[in-house]
Amino acid sequence: MTGRLLLHSGSVLDVASGDVRAADVVLADDRIVDVGPGLDGDEEVDCSGGLLLPGLIDCHTHVCLTQMLSDADGLPRSTRPLSAVPVLRTLLSLGVTTIRDAWGADAGVRLAVERGWIEGPEVLISLRQVCTTGGIGDLWAADLGPVDYFGDPSMPDPVFNGADGARAVVRRMVRAGADWIKLTATGSLALGTGVHDVQLTVDEMTALVDEARRQGDRRVMVHAHGARAAEVAARAGAASIEHGTYLDEAAVEAMAAAGTFYVPTLSTTQPDPEHAPDGAPEAHRKSVRLALDAGVPIAMGTDNPVRPHTEVLRELEHLAAAGLGDAGALRAATIDAARLLGLSDDRGEICAGKRADLVLIDGTDLGCTSLESRIRTVFHNGRAVGCPSR
Repeated sequence: MTGRLLLHSGSVLDVASGDVRAADVVLADDRIVDVGPGLDGDEEVDCSGGLLLPGLIDCHTHVCLTQMLSDADGLPRSTRPLSAVPVLRTLLSLGVTTIRDAWGADAGVRLAVERGWIEGPEVLISLRQVCTTGGIGDLWAADLGPVDYFGDPSMPDPVFNGADGARAVVRRMVRAGADWIKLTATGSLALGTGVHDVQLTVDEMTALVDEARRQGDRRVMVHAHGARAAEVAARAGAASIEHGTYLDEAAVEAMAAAGTFYVPTLSTTQPDPEHAPDGAPEAHRKSVRLALDAGVPIAMGTDNPVRPHTEVLRELEHLAAAGLGDAGALRAATIDAARLLGLSDDRGEICAGKRADLVLIDGTDLGCTSLESRIRTVFHNGRAVGCPSR
């Protein structure tokens, strides 16, 4: 784009307050340069009857796993990163302009988006989900032994034991380009094993967080379904608890005291409750309410492809229904998600100086139900990138 692009005669959501007001927005290059009434520009987009939202952020997704999880045996290694191409395009068309990949994407996927080889949201990567021996990142079968579908030079060994091993695994991930360290501290809800276990020691957890901080001030996201693992992780300084299906008051109090974010990934339990583990959908909603009451900050994440990536915006519906309301769900997917990712100085709200990532939707109400059907245009880095077919 050359010159100033005027988004004219629309309404703008202030995600911090939840207020909607009439305003024009001016973009230049990849920045928002002005927000207010009566502005002008060199080119104009008519936004009348629409609402401008900040670009949405998915803090927990897996863009490379759709094919690998359904058919890992026999697929060439190139399948993993190449399978991300349609996923990234889909996410961007649905207004998701930044993602944190929670394992599966390597540094090449991030680079391909940065250089414009493929179209998609900005990608932050964690590479692997690190774990102690026997954790869900330790891919092993009783009849075969190690069965690591993801092991290659760009995806280092994720298994560690002991505090020294925790520091070493962080260094391996950083060497391969990780922006975040992803740790699994409990078992898997999908597999139905170890969800209330605490699969590492306090010393291991503390060393992991400390080493991540020492390595370029990186932070740790922790897969934890059970309350005790979440509590240990929060007390050690983890940046976020992922899933948190079975939190309790002690866990959320520890999270609130530490400033630890909660990324509920309600898409793991809410869309199909009949096939979720007994009691999990109700427990998950209760965890969100406990976190809200304790003042724990909440950021949006889906854990897709637990559901198809085309359903990414359904997570907003689940968050709204669990207690955040529509305005709170949109905040969780914008400014609060940007805060978690350390990007709030650059994106997450519509104001001068921030990145020109915006979503224009039809209508001015904040209802999150079927939001994908209302998308008119998505702007990423100041450029209109289209919208999904309806």
